[in-house]
Amino acid sequence: MHHLSPLGYSATRCNSRVFGGGICERLHLTLAFDSANKSEARHAALSAPLNVTIREIEVNSAVVTWEILEGDPVIGFAITQQKKDARMLRFIQEVNTTTRSCTLWDLDEDTEYIVHVQSVSMAGSGPLSEPVLFRTPKESEKMASKSPDEVTMEEFGQSAQLRAGELIIIVVVLVMWAGVIALFCRQYDIIKDNEPNNNKDKAKNSSECSTPEHPQGGLLRSNV
Repeated sequence: MHHLSPLGYSATRCNSRVFGGGICERLHLTLAFDSANKSEARHAALSAPLNVTIREIEVNSAVVTWEILEGDPVIGFAITQQKKDARMLRFIQEVNTTTRSCTLWDLDEDTEYIVHVQSVSMAGSGPLSEPVLFRTPKESEKMASKSPDEVTMEEFGQSAQLRAGELIIIVVVLVMWAGVIALFCRQYDIIKDNEPNNNKDKAKNSSECSTPEHPQGGLLRSNV
């Protein structure tokens, strides 16, 4: 009789009882033992992620970073996100990647969250990391925490965008005015060139319509 474990002992003892439900009991125990061994082997192939850290905590987002042991056959990661006072979980999994960070979106402001990270291999998911607790700030707290330099740079960027837009509008208006002035000058030159011809035509028409002069030397008299 072998005493490797309580589970192994029960299976061997069941083998000695060949009556009743002994065979079925042995089969169930053996399957459970094999399943437990496979699960232990799968988790033994991966280590829990280390140095899980929450960075860049904003009102509605945060970035999770972690490290893994060298040599682990990791092909992806899985993240479990949970509010501290709620049972609802958000599960994020990504494979075929070597990244060691993930951005958490759609977070609620002024809320505490608990995060676990798992490594993923071809055999499945590894053990959970140590839980990490963090809290998102309020909108008012985030605005108050900004330094004067950050506010000044933000305002400077907005003013630069406004100035660029105004400059574009001014340039477009100047180009339009230049086009109008050029068109007016062209029309004026055409009118000026046609003015001498118009004067000649007017003089010719006036000479044709004038009364003819009588020859000098006397007056015309009618015969009585």
